[in-house]
Amino acid sequence: MLKLSADRTAGAHPYLTTPEHTRQAREIIGPDALLVPEHKVVLSTDAPSAREIGRRTVDFYLTLSNYVNNWKRLGFNDEDLTSPGSDAFIDAVVAHGTAAEIATRLNEHLDAGADQVLIQVLGDKGLVDTLTSLADALR
Repeated sequence: MLKLSADRTAGAHPYLTTPEHTRQAREIIGPDALLVPEHKVVLSTDAPSAREIGRRTVDFYLTLSNYVNNWKRLGFNDEDLTSPGSDAFIDAVVAHGTAAEIATRLNEHLDAGADQVLIQVLGDKGLVDTLTSLADALR
C-alpha cells in the first residue's frame, strides 16, 4: 500500500504508527514522496491517566486485523495487542508527558524520514492550549 501511494499519489499518511514504521515507510516510498504520519498525544505527566485516555481511542483498532498485523510487523506481540493494550504498546502509539517530552517523541518521526507529523490531541486539556504548548516545545 505504501509503494502504491508513492507511485499513484503525492505520498503517504500512515495512521496510528511508530517512528520505526516511519523509517520503514520512508525506505519503501523513497525520498521524493510526501510522508506525514499521525501520532496521538496526551499532554499529561500522569502516565496511568494518559495511558487510559489513549486506550479509549486505541482500543477499537485492536479489533482490526490490518492494524494488528502491522503492529506485529513492528515487533509487538499478542499480549501487547490484546485489549486494552500493554503499557509499552500504548506508550509507543500515544505520546504523553510534558510538552518537551512529547516534542522529543514527535521529532523521532522527523528523524526517521517524515516530512511532517500530524498531531491528534487526546484528553481534556483543551486543543488550543495543548497545541500552543507543543508549538513552543517544537520550536
